[in-house]
Amino acid sequence: MKTFELAGAARTGLGKKAAKTYRKEQSIPCVLYGGKEVVHFTVKTDSVRKLIYTPDIHLVNLTIDEKNYTTILKDAQFHPVSENILHMDFLEVVDNSPITMEVPVVLDGLAEGVKAGGKLVLEIRKLKVKALYTNIPEKLTINVEELGLGKTIQVGALSFDNLEILNAKNSVVCSVKMTRAARGAATKGE
Repeated sequence: MKTFELAGAARTGLGKKAAKTYRKEQSIPCVLYGGKEVVHFTVKTDSVRKLIYTPDIHLVNLTIDEKNYTTILKDAQFHPVSENILHMDFLEVVDNSPITMEVPVVLDGLAEGVKAGGKLVLEIRKLKVKALYTNIPEKLTINVEELGLGKTIQVGALSFDNLEILNAKNSVVCSVKMTRAARGAATKGE
C-alpha cells in the first residue's frame, strides 16, 4: 500500500460555526478515531488533493502538532453543489487489529468471451475487505482469461490470501456481455 504524508493542526472549536470558519480559511475539519482518544484537527485543502482524487488507496502518516499517527482515510464528505470537501474521517490503524477498507479491482487477461465478440464489463470497481493493514494490497487482480460469453465472476468465487471479502457472495464483479454483432453472428450461424 502506498503511503501519504499529511500534516494537520489540532482544532479547539467544534460545531457548525467553527467548521464554517475553518472552511473559509481553506482548511477542512477532520476527526481521527480508532485509537485511545478521538482527535479533532484541520488540514489544508490543497494538501489532500492527491489523497482524495485518486483511485489508489493510501496509508496516511498523519502528523498533528508533533504527534505521529498511522491512519487510513475512512470517509470524506463533499458539498452537494460545489463538490468542496466538507469533512474527513481518519481511522488510526494498529498492528494487531484488522481494518475494513475498499480496495480497487483490476481485471487481468483477455477473456474467451471477448475473443468471441462479447464485451467485458467491470460491475464492481472496489471490493470491501477486512484484514490487517499490512496484508491489504494496493489492488485486487482478477484473471478473466477463462471467462466465456455471457458468463460472470461472482464475489463468492474469489479468494485472496489473508483477506476476508465482505461483499455479498452473489454480487457480480465482472461479466462478458453479448454484443449486437455477436448476436447477429450467432443467428447467422444457425
